[in-house]
This record gives sequence, C-alpha cells and structure tokens, in this order.
Amino acid sequence: MNLDGIDRKLLRELSADSSQSAGALGRKFGLSQPATWRRIKRLQDGGVISGQRLVLNSEALGFGVTVFLGVKLATKGRVSLEDFERAVTAIAEVQSVQHVLGMYDYRLRVVARDISDFERVLRRRIMTLPGIGDVEANVLLSEERRPGPLG
Repeated sequence: MNLDGIDRKLLRELSADSSQSAGALGRKFGLSQPATWRRIKRLQDGGVISGQRLVLNSEALGFGVTVFLGVKLATKGRVSLEDFERAVTAIAEVQSVQHVLGMYDYRLRVVARDISDFERVLRRRIMTLPGIGDVEANVLLSEERRPGPLG
C-alpha cells in the first residue's frame, strides 16, 4: 500500500492517541471529516491499522514489577510448542508471549505486585509449565516509549 505524507501523519497521531475523532484529525491536516474517515478506513482495510487497544498503567493497578523472561524449552520433541503456548497464555501475569529465534525459544513479559509475588508466579506457575527448561529473568528498571518507524 502506498502511503502519502498525510497518511503517515494520521498514523502518527492515531498511534499517540487512537481515540481522536476523524473530525479532529481532519482539522489538524486540513481535511474534511469524511475525507479523513475514508483515509482511516482505507488504512484499516489495507491492513496497515490492525486494531486499537487500551494501554493500562500496570503500576496504578498494583503491579509494580515487570520482568522479561527468556525461556528455553527442555525437550522440544516431547512437548509441542502449542502445548507450551497454551499453558503459558493461561497465566494472567504473563502479558505477552513471543516465540523468538536465538538463545531462548520464548520471551515472556510478566507483571507482578512485587518481587516476592514474582517469585511465587515463577515457582508455582511458570516453572511447572510443560517442557520448561532454562529460564533467565531480567527485571525492568525503566521504559521509554519511542515512536515507531513513522516517528
């Protein structure tokens, strides 16, 4: 799909705040509300925009610790990747599951109330998953959101 400058500006604006109306966005770029809506619809239909989501503040919800886990499966042949993925996605504290290439098979983003809560989740839920092997934990100290390639 060919994107012009206005499409890219719309995507930047929507990435920052997807709740903006087509009318408000149109006023920023000198477009009418219908013209802006048609552009957004074309970007959705073309697969450039694949959805909208609400970003929750984990700390405000009582989850003060975020840990990234590198997980290497012990026996890839005995336990299917689907079995592991199904089991790990059932753990509420696991916010994302990424199947990756490299030192580990999976990268998990896990939230917990504090370090002792994370230890409980690790011992009772994650380390009991089918096929679990080596696990490496990295505690998130700070995070800076950067605009994507359109920024």
